[in-house]
Amino acid sequence: MTLRFDGRVAIVTGAGGGLGRAHALELARRGAKLVVNDLGADVDGAGGSSDAADAVVEEIRAMGGEAIANGASVCDRDGVAYLVEQTLDRFGRIDILVNNAGVLRDRSFHKMTLDDLDFVLDVHLRGAAYCSHAVWPVMRDQGYGRIVMTSSSTGLYGNFGQANYGAAKLGQVGLMNTLKLEGAKYDIRVNALVPIAATRMTEGLMPEQIYDLFQPDLVTPALVVLAHEDAPNGEIVSAGAGHFAKAHMVETPGVTLGAHASAEDVKAAWTELVSNQGQEPLEQGGKHTEKYATRAFAWMQQNAE
Repeated sequence: MTLRFDGRVAIVTGAGGGLGRAHALELARRGAKLVVNDLGADVDGAGGSSDAADAVVEEIRAMGGEAIANGASVCDRDGVAYLVEQTLDRFGRIDILVNNAGVLRDRSFHKMTLDDLDFVLDVHLRGAAYCSHAVWPVMRDQGYGRIVMTSSSTGLYGNFGQANYGAAKLGQVGLMNTLKLEGAKYDIRVNALVPIAATRMTEGLMPEQIYDLFQPDLVTPALVVLAHEDAPNGEIVSAGAGHFAKAHMVETPGVTLGAHASAEDVKAAWTELVSNQGQEPLEQGGKHTEKYATRAFAWMQQNAE
């Protein structure tokens, strides 16, 4: 089955190069109309130019597709509002949002300035939230939408020197986890992509022979699935070098110690508490509460007998 996007309109942020460019080109090949958003800044967010976005638009038009460029910063609320307005004026709807724009300001935490922290959070987390919030009423009204967050292994697992980036990227997963619930009845599905790709942002972080394996277009097949009308909802999909996997947060079964448990009781039960045997994913925060309440009631009933 060929996955097509005929009649669909997609906004891809940070689409002037790297992953965003690969995503935009592939969605266009499959029939989508594209809004190529890119501020044209350096990796650390400095500067700005429309050249990169314009070039991708020309590539799409050269293949017979429809596309327009937009140079708004994703952390500028007025700019994001104009991005949505421009898209609706040109195409009349918004079906897909790919939150891909990003910057890096890597430093170990003790050397990191609060400006470094704020700026990376602004672009990755607030930028994704601003763009998602701006398209949300459009998608609700039309009863359809697909939003893809771009997370990172740094957010899921950590990387030295990337505290700001990791916090922002895991924050996108937290945003997804609520939006997947709130959007479900409107057929708005929200997922997260965890790419490993050779781009400006990863240049110099990998040995050259490994770097060559991770071309951006090898991530894009996962993006196509997450943006399609048959997309799942609330999944974290990792992709790189032609390999694809699901990541999810799990919790051990744990141990119930009762309402009078002390710190010493927790310490004594530590081996059982951290055992991975029988661990399970929890699909929403309410399930977490339900698990603990169920265990607590069972413990009280058992100890009352």
